[in-house]
Amino acid sequence: MTGLLVAVDGPGGAGKSTIVKALAARLADDGLRVLATTQPSTGAIGRLARSGTHEFPGLALACLVAADRYHHLAVQIRPALADGQLVLCDRFTASSLVLQTGLDEIPERFVRELNRFAEPPDLQVVLTAPAEELHERLAVRGSHGRFEDDPANTVREVALYERVADQLTREGVLTEVVDTTPGVEETVSHLADLIRALWSQNRAAA
Repeated sequence: MTGLLVAVDGPGGAGKSTIVKALAARLADDGLRVLATTQPSTGAIGRLARSGTHEFPGLALACLVAADRYHHLAVQIRPALADGQLVLCDRFTASSLVLQTGLDEIPERFVRELNRFAEPPDLQVVLTAPAEELHERLAVRGSHGRFEDDPANTVREVALYERVADQLTREGVLTEVVDTTPGVEETVSHLADLIRALWSQNRAAA
Protein backbone atom coordinates (compact mmCIF):
# COMPACT_ATOMS: atom_id res chain seq x y z
CA MET A 1 0.00 0.00 0.00
CA THR A 2 1.28 3.43 -0.89
CA GLY A 3 1.27 6.37 1.48
CA LEU A 4 -0.23 9.82 1.17
CA LEU A 5 1.40 13.11 0.20
CA VAL A 6 -0.03 16.17 1.93
CA ALA A 7 1.36 19.53 0.80
CA VAL A 8 1.00 22.54 3.08
CA ASP A 9 1.41 25.92 1.40
CA GLY A 10 0.41 29.49 2.14
CA PRO A 11 1.67 33.05 2.52
CA GLY A 12 4.49 34.01 4.85
CA GLY A 13 3.27 34.11 8.43
CA ALA A 14 0.41 31.66 7.89
CA GLY A 15 2.04 29.17 10.28
CA LYS A 16 3.10 26.42 7.88
CA SER A 17 6.20 25.20 9.73
CA THR A 18 4.56 25.34 13.16
CA ILE A 19 1.43 23.55 12.00
CA VAL A 20 3.28 20.86 10.02
CA LYS A 21 5.39 20.06 13.09
CA ALA A 22 2.39 19.93 15.43
CA LEU A 23 0.30 17.98 12.91
CA ALA A 24 3.06 15.40 12.44
CA ALA A 25 3.28 14.88 16.19
CA ARG A 26 -0.51 14.53 16.52
CA LEU A 27 -0.80 11.98 13.72
CA ALA A 28 2.26 10.04 14.92
CA ASP A 29 0.57 9.75 18.32
CA ASP A 30 -2.39 8.24 16.47
CA GLY A 31 -0.11 5.49 15.17
CA LEU A 32 0.56 6.78 11.66
CA ARG A 33 4.08 6.65 10.27
CA VAL A 34 4.74 10.26 9.39
CA LEU A 35 7.54 12.00 7.53
CA ALA A 36 7.50 15.76 8.04
CA THR A 37 9.67 17.54 5.52
CA THR A 38 10.05 20.88 3.76
CA GLN A 39 10.81 22.52 0.43
CA PRO A 40 13.25 23.89 -0.32
CA SER A 41 14.67 20.79 1.33
CA THR A 42 17.45 20.51 3.88
CA GLY A 43 19.72 19.00 1.19
CA ALA A 44 22.53 20.85 -0.55
CA ILE A 45 20.37 22.24 -3.39
CA GLY A 46 17.59 23.18 -1.01
CA ARG A 47 19.93 25.03 1.35
CA LEU A 48 21.30 26.96 -1.62
CA ALA A 49 17.81 27.92 -2.79
CA ARG A 50 16.61 28.87 0.69
CA SER A 51 19.62 31.08 1.44
CA GLY A 52 19.83 32.58 -2.04
CA THR A 53 16.50 34.34 -2.57
CA HIS A 54 18.28 37.71 -2.62
CA GLU A 55 21.15 36.49 -4.76
CA PHE A 56 19.31 34.56 -7.48
CA PRO A 57 16.93 36.32 -9.91
CA GLY A 58 13.57 34.86 -10.82
CA LEU A 59 14.41 32.31 -13.52
CA ALA A 60 17.51 31.06 -11.75
CA LEU A 61 15.64 30.63 -8.47
CA ALA A 62 12.71 28.89 -10.18
CA CYS A 63 15.08 26.37 -11.76
CA LEU A 64 16.97 25.87 -8.50
CA VAL A 65 13.75 25.24 -6.57
CA ALA A 66 12.56 22.76 -9.21
CA ALA A 67 15.93 20.94 -9.17
CA ASP A 68 15.72 20.62 -5.40
CA ARG A 69 12.12 19.41 -5.67
CA TYR A 70 13.00 16.59 -8.07
CA HIS A 71 15.97 15.51 -5.96
CA HIS A 72 13.85 15.66 -2.81
CA LEU A 73 11.13 13.57 -4.45
CA ALA A 74 13.64 10.99 -5.64
CA VAL A 75 15.63 10.51 -2.45
CA GLN A 76 13.07 11.11 0.28
CA ILE A 77 9.42 11.66 -0.61
CA ARG A 78 8.77 8.88 -3.12
CA PRO A 79 10.62 6.22 -1.08
CA ALA A 80 8.57 7.19 1.97
CA LEU A 81 5.32 7.00 -0.02
CA ALA A 82 6.33 3.61 -1.44
CA ASP A 83 6.92 2.49 2.14
CA GLY A 84 3.35 3.43 3.06
CA GLN A 85 4.14 6.55 5.05
CA LEU A 86 2.22 9.80 5.36
CA VAL A 87 4.37 12.64 4.04
CA LEU A 88 3.68 16.19 5.22
CA CYS A 89 5.56 18.68 3.06
CA ASP A 90 5.94 22.31 4.13
CA ARG A 91 5.64 24.00 0.69
CA PHE A 92 5.31 22.24 -2.63
CA THR A 93 4.37 23.18 -6.20
CA ALA A 94 1.62 25.61 -5.15
CA SER A 95 4.28 27.85 -3.63
CA SER A 96 6.18 27.86 -6.93
CA LEU A 97 3.06 29.01 -8.74
CA VAL A 98 2.66 31.86 -6.26
CA LEU A 99 6.26 32.94 -5.65
CA GLN A 100 7.79 32.34 -9.07
CA THR A 101 4.76 33.18 -11.20
CA GLY A 102 2.94 35.71 -9.06
CA LEU A 103 5.75 37.58 -7.32
CA ASP A 104 8.74 37.05 -9.65
CA GLU A 105 6.45 37.37 -12.69
CA ILE A 106 7.77 34.31 -14.53
CA PRO A 107 5.25 33.05 -17.11
CA GLU A 108 2.99 30.46 -15.52
CA ARG A 109 3.40 28.14 -18.49
CA PHE A 110 7.15 27.99 -17.86
CA VAL A 111 6.75 27.30 -14.12
CA ARG A 112 4.17 24.60 -14.77
CA GLU A 113 6.36 22.94 -17.38
CA LEU A 114 9.35 23.14 -15.05
CA ASN A 115 7.38 21.25 -12.40
CA ARG A 116 5.47 18.95 -14.76
CA PHE A 117 7.09 15.77 -13.46
CA ALA A 118 6.30 16.53 -9.79
CA GLU A 119 3.14 14.57 -9.08
CA PRO A 120 0.26 16.47 -7.43
CA PRO A 121 -0.30 15.86 -3.72
CA ASP A 122 -3.10 13.65 -2.49
CA LEU A 123 -4.22 16.60 -0.40
CA GLN A 124 -3.27 20.23 -0.95
CA VAL A 125 -3.63 22.38 2.17
CA VAL A 126 -3.50 26.15 1.75
CA LEU A 127 -3.10 27.97 5.06
CA THR A 128 -4.11 31.60 5.12
CA ALA A 129 -5.14 34.50 7.38
CA PRO A 130 -6.15 38.14 6.95
CA ALA A 131 -3.26 40.25 5.66
CA GLU A 132 -3.24 42.36 8.82
CA GLU A 133 -2.76 39.27 10.96
CA LEU A 134 0.03 38.03 8.71
CA HIS A 135 1.77 41.42 8.90
CA GLU A 136 1.75 41.22 12.70
CA ARG A 137 3.17 37.70 12.73
CA LEU A 138 5.93 38.60 10.27
CA ALA A 139 6.84 41.66 12.30
CA VAL A 140 7.37 39.41 15.32
CA ARG A 141 9.36 36.60 13.65
CA GLY A 142 11.08 38.59 10.91
CA SER A 143 11.58 37.93 7.20
CA HIS A 144 12.69 34.52 5.92
CA GLY A 145 13.82 35.82 2.53
CA ARG A 146 13.27 38.20 -0.36
CA PHE A 147 9.58 37.42 -0.77
CA GLU A 148 8.83 38.51 2.80
CA ASP A 149 10.96 41.67 2.81
CA ASP A 150 8.28 43.85 1.21
CA PRO A 151 5.13 44.11 3.39
CA ALA A 152 3.10 44.80 0.25
CA ASN A 153 3.73 41.24 -0.89
CA THR A 154 1.52 39.87 1.87
CA VAL A 155 -1.72 41.11 0.33
CA ARG A 156 -0.60 39.82 -3.07
CA GLU A 157 0.33 36.43 -1.62
CA VAL A 158 -3.06 35.96 0.03
CA ALA A 159 -4.85 36.71 -3.25
CA LEU A 160 -2.46 34.56 -5.28
CA TYR A 161 -2.86 31.54 -3.01
CA GLU A 162 -6.64 31.90 -3.24
CA ARG A 163 -6.34 31.86 -7.03
CA VAL A 164 -3.98 28.86 -7.05
CA ALA A 165 -6.27 26.96 -4.65
CA ASP A 166 -9.18 27.53 -7.04
CA GLN A 167 -7.04 26.39 -9.99
CA LEU A 168 -5.94 23.21 -8.26
CA THR A 169 -9.51 22.39 -7.25
CA ARG A 170 -10.66 22.78 -10.86
CA GLU A 171 -7.80 20.50 -11.93
CA GLY A 172 -9.07 17.77 -9.62
CA VAL A 173 -6.59 18.17 -6.75
CA LEU A 174 -8.26 17.74 -3.36
CA THR A 175 -7.66 21.17 -1.81
CA GLU A 176 -8.47 22.52 1.65
CA VAL A 177 -8.13 26.24 2.44
CA VAL A 178 -7.81 26.87 6.19
CA ASP A 179 -7.78 30.21 8.00
CA THR A 180 -5.25 29.88 10.84
CA THR A 181 -6.54 32.91 12.78
CA PRO A 182 -8.28 30.71 15.42
CA GLY A 183 -4.88 29.30 16.40
CA VAL A 184 -2.61 26.30 16.01
CA GLU A 185 -4.64 23.86 18.10
CA GLU A 186 -7.88 24.36 16.17
CA THR A 187 -6.10 24.25 12.83
CA VAL A 188 -4.20 21.07 13.70
CA SER A 189 -7.34 19.36 15.00
CA HIS A 190 -9.24 20.16 11.81
CA LEU A 191 -6.44 18.96 9.54
CA ALA A 192 -5.78 15.84 11.62
CA ASP A 193 -9.45 14.82 11.28
CA LEU A 194 -9.34 15.44 7.54
CA ILE A 195 -6.12 13.48 7.03
CA ARG A 196 -7.23 10.56 9.19
CA ALA A 197 -10.40 10.26 7.08
CA LEU A 198 -8.38 10.40 3.88
CA TRP A 199 -5.93 7.84 5.26
CA SER A 200 -8.80 5.46 6.07
CA GLN A 201 -10.25 5.89 2.60
CA ASN A 202 -6.88 5.15 1.05
CA ARG A 203 -6.50 1.97 3.10
CA ALA A 204 -10.04 0.85 2.33
CA ALA A 205 -9.46 1.37 -1.39
CA ALA A 206 -6.24 -0.62 -1.24
